[in-house]
Amino acid sequence: MSITPDRKKALVSEYANGAKDTGSPEVQVAILSERIGNLTEHLKAHGHDFHSRRGLLMMVSKRRRLLDYLKNTNEDRYQKLIDRLGLRR
Repeated sequence: MSITPDRKKALVSEYANGAKDTGSPEVQVAILSERIGNLTEHLKAHGHDFHSRRGLLMMVSKRRRLLDYLKNTNEDRYQKLIDRLGLRR
């Protein structure tokens, strides 16, 4: 369900804006998207895991808030990010 440190480093280096960028909205959304995908696969196999479902909903909400922030501050970065991640909105 969680992502490995190596995968997290790869996501940070792929979506970072600079050399030491680890907290930009792009990086945070990419990490959350990876975790959401993993948890979605877990819930397909374990449908009655309601505690994990609540965590999934909280992560989806956090990702949505970060994307809304990014859209309000910089529309171009928002469009590039949702295209790269394949998000619908």
